[in-house]
Amino acid sequence: MAKIEGFRIKNYRVLKDVTLGKLWNMQQAKPLTPMTTVIGKNGVGKSSLFDAFGFLADCLKLGVEEACDTRGRGGFDRIRSQGRNDPIGFHIYYKQDRTARPITYELAIDTDKTGRPYVKLERLRQRRKGQKYGWPFSFLLLNEGKGVVWKGEESGRQIDESKDQLDLFQLIKNIESRTQTEGSRGTKVIELEDKRKLGIATLGALKQHPRISAFRQFIEGWYLSYFTPDAARSMPLAGPQRHLNIHGDNLGNVVQFMEREHPRRFKSILNRIAEKIPGIDKIDTEESPDKRLLLRFNDKGFNDPFYAQQMSDGTLKAFAYLLLMEDPTPPPFICIEEPENGLYHKLLETLATEFRARATGKKNAPQLFITTHQPYFVDALSPDETWILEKGTDGFANIRRASDDATVKAMVDEGLPLGSLWYSDYLDAR
Repeated sequence: MAKIEGFRIKNYRVLKDVTLGKLWNMQQAKPLTPMTTVIGKNGVGKSSLFDAFGFLADCLKLGVEEACDTRGRGGFDRIRSQGRNDPIGFHIYYKQDRTARPITYELAIDTDKTGRPYVKLERLRQRRKGQKYGWPFSFLLLNEGKGVVWKGEESGRQIDESKDQLDLFQLIKNIESRTQTEGSRGTKVIELEDKRKLGIATLGALKQHPRISAFRQFIEGWYLSYFTPDAARSMPLAGPQRHLNIHGDNLGNVVQFMEREHPRRFKSILNRIAEKIPGIDKIDTEESPDKRLLLRFNDKGFNDPFYAQQMSDGTLKAFAYLLLMEDPTPPPFICIEEPENGLYHKLLETLATEFRARATGKKNAPQLFITTHQPYFVDALSPDETWILEKGTDGFANIRRASDDATVKAMVDEGLPLGSLWYSDYLDAR
């Protein structure tokens, strides 16, 4: 399954310029772990970091202008870092599978003369087979909706901006000129009809561009949890559904799907989940006379079941997350913001352990990205899995890995829990 090894975000809210993990030009850095957790105080930018992934996914699905306005973002001027005139930028360094050569995706979004956001730059690049060093080969290069694309799995052009001393528009013009005069196998000059749509959205639908298609499908598969207990208390129409949706209002439908499609596993799955939620003995579903689905919980000590509408926020949330971890075909990338809200503190370490076990599993293991400000959750983490987000003196966010602090790493190696060190201010900038 595809994995993100590193990413960089520029000029998105308080994230003026933050990098996590490894990039193509930062080969000495460690890649992101299967489970990555970002910690920090209130107001340092954890929600902005979470939303940056949602924004990128929305750009692919809706286009950049709609993505700036949806989910209460308030438009481009509200999400661009205050006082900045440069484009909002993203770099994603990822592998399609464990043995694949990494691919870098670069995206820059700016406003045009009318003040509307558009795609200023879009690029995908990858090193050739056997190439360990040097500049990767671009196989998609678009500047303001116009550029070049190379077909297949291996073709591309090595472009070194620092040597050419040219802007991307001039680079594309030069490539276009060479393509027309000399001919270039597998190279196509393209111009998008709508500069507010991502190039990967269009080209990723074509079989001639398998690398672009794979990257598009990767982003389309991201799961960002906007789970709310009130949504989970709704009574949907009966009918099995394969995956939990972002709000969790189809919780009973997913249970029904697993009951129908995986009957042998179903009982053991619900039993395992019930064992991890204090006071719960059994979980199942019931169909009402009007064909609506009721999620039913049997509480220890009571003969009659309780329904989802009567259960606490914490119980519903824990059940949703644990059910998500049991998905036989999970999303490749799962983002969860502050899973601790409403949960009993002793359940947090169990939840963190379950998350890690799923992320490091051998079969269909998703990559998890989590934000939290709960030390009990952090107690179950390693320094390599943990990133500390803080605000600098300029008001913008800085980020660092807990394992970069030799003292913290040594204290954890001696058996001190990481969350306790954070609570005691050992993870604060010194």
